[in-house]
Formats: sequence, C-alpha cells, structure tokens
Amino acid sequence: MRDCIFCKIAKGELPCYKIYEDKDFLGFLDINPTNSGQSLLIPKKHYRWADDIPNFGAYFEAAKKIGLAIKKALKPMAVCYVTLGFQVHHAHIRIMPRFENDGHEGELNFKLFKKISESEMKEIAEKIRKEMI
Repeated sequence: MRDCIFCKIAKGELPCYKIYEDKDFLGFLDINPTNSGQSLLIPKKHYRWADDIPNFGAYFEAAKKIGLAIKKALKPMAVCYVTLGFQVHHAHIRIMPRFENDGHEGELNFKLFKKISESEMKEIAEKIRKEMI
C-alpha cells in the first residue's frame, strides 16, 4: 500500500527507533506512547489485520522477544500485548509496558500519551536492543 505509514517505515522511507528486525517483522518504539518503551511490531509485508499474517505464531513469538527485552531493560510491572488495528490499517501489535502509578489505573487509557524527548527515545531503544535475545 503506497500511502501506508507502516509500509513506509518497513521500507526505510520513514525513520523509526528500531528495536527488532528479522526477515518478516520490524519492531520500533511508538512515537505516541502511553508509557515509556511502548513499541510496535509490524509485518514488513502489508496485511490489514494481525490474523491475516500467514506465520501468526512467529509474529507473536517476535512480540514476546520484544516484551521480554522491555521487561529486562525498563523493569515494568507487566507488559501488555494489544492488536486493535483501527488507527493504522496495517497489522501491528502494540507492546505496552505498565509501571506502578503510570496513570492508567486498572486498565489502559489509550488517550493518555506521554511526551518523550528524542534523546530519551534513542536511549530507551538502545536499552531494549541490548536486552534482545
């Protein structure tokens, strides 16, 4: 899809804070995170929904690798995996760390964005990449 922002990121046409890559998937920090370290995992090929991806199990295994690296790097109390897919019409898994007193209370508030500087984003991405299995 020519106008898909995630396709452009996957092709290297737009920059990202890359934390994971294999032959099929690309993981990067979300630029509008609800918490520090929130990441997105996308297939490099365009699929509309997560369950359209032929190697669905490998997709979630890659998400798990990122989640475990986030746990080691940032020490959240938990990591959530969400596949809503209504804002960007390209399959993606939101990998969302949860921290004590992060403002989300007992559930995720998808409108509670945190502003994180470019230097902090680079530092967070580096910490996560170092913990990648």
